[in-house]
Amino acid sequence: MINHQKNKGTIKNSWLYVFTVVSCLTMIICQYVIFYYTPTEKYMGTTQKIFYIHLPFAWWSLFSFFIVCCSSAIYLKTKKILWDTLAHVAAEVGSILCSLAIITGSIWAKYAWGTWWTWDPRLTTAFILLFLYITYLILRHINISEKRRALLCAVFGILAFVDVPLVFLSARLWRSIHPTVFQSQYGGISPEMFRTTILCTISFGLFWLSLIVLKLKQKSQEQRLHNLTTRYHM
Repeated sequence: MINHQKNKGTIKNSWLYVFTVVSCLTMIICQYVIFYYTPTEKYMGTTQKIFYIHLPFAWWSLFSFFIVCCSSAIYLKTKKILWDTLAHVAAEVGSILCSLAIITGSIWAKYAWGTWWTWDPRLTTAFILLFLYITYLILRHINISEKRRALLCAVFGILAFVDVPLVFLSARLWRSIHPTVFQSQYGGISPEMFRTTILCTISFGLFWLSLIVLKLKQKSQEQRLHNLTTRYHM
């Protein structure tokens, strides 16, 4: 029986490794498409190509925070630890992606606007968003009971999500120098650029899913180790 369960776990892990490798391979393909298929932008030149990395970072970070909000709400209703763990994992991944989106956006801004940073509405709301979820991750380590900590983080995770729509709509709601993406058929870019953008977004989505699943497995193992340690000391 034990051997059967071990074999079953090994099969699941094998599929996860295969899926992770596939997502990494698609990202490599995206790099080839970016530099050899997509035309070079007339004014910014090769620097513009960072857009195909910046946009997926930004979109999948926002989706991560959406997962935090939904998981937190479900946890408040069900009190099941799985949803609290998923919210924690999504916040970690989302914060990393949001940081990378801001960094790559700053590189793009230097060549497009002549400055690394400006307090544009889109940039400002994105910076506040990153600060909010870093605060969320800090709350994860405060010294209170697990249930109270999970409850506090769930409430904060829902409230912090208020800034996500503001980030997405900021370039449309207020006067902003940040371009709006896909406001026409191809968003003001060539069909090749549009296809590359979609391909990169899907590829990064596969990689995002791999990270989420791997982090969930990691948290699960940490929880099992914590439970075993607690029983041993009892």
